[in-house]
Amino acid sequence: MVHSRFTPPRGAFTRSVPIRFSHCDAAGIVYFPHYFDMFNGLIEDWYTQELGHNYADLVMTGRHAFPFVRIECDFKIPSRMGEVIDLTLLVERVGRSSLNVAIVCHRDGFERLRAHMVTAMISLETHKPVPMPPPLRNAIEAYQGRTARRDERA
Repeated sequence: MVHSRFTPPRGAFTRSVPIRFSHCDAAGIVYFPHYFDMFNGLIEDWYTQELGHNYADLVMTGRHAFPFVRIECDFKIPSRMGEVIDLTLLVERVGRSSLNVAIVCHRDGFERLRAHMVTAMISLETHKPVPMPPPLRNAIEAYQGRTARRDERA
């Protein structure tokens, strides 16, 4: 197996996550559904801390949800109990009501897994997609512009 090197783009939203007993299977390796919970936590923190749009307020007051509608993961190196991994969020595409992101799990300069996912902004009243409000869209597009790698901007 070839191990891919990874260095987050400058300014990319990255959080460290300790791998706990509760994340692992009997072999001490992260059980894959727990990654999805970690991804959602990273996205919640990204909205609040990076974009300045409180995720809890968007859901509870604004009555919007952001479900995953598609997830694809490439698992490269297992993560084990006792390790600390880093998760980095990269914006790939901003749609009318959807958002394509990549979340890269990495440690010590090596990519452990890469997830490509699509979330949709939906109304909790109608359960149908709704357009992103301009302030949120602008914040996401600004982040995307700041963190896109030079070779991805073409």
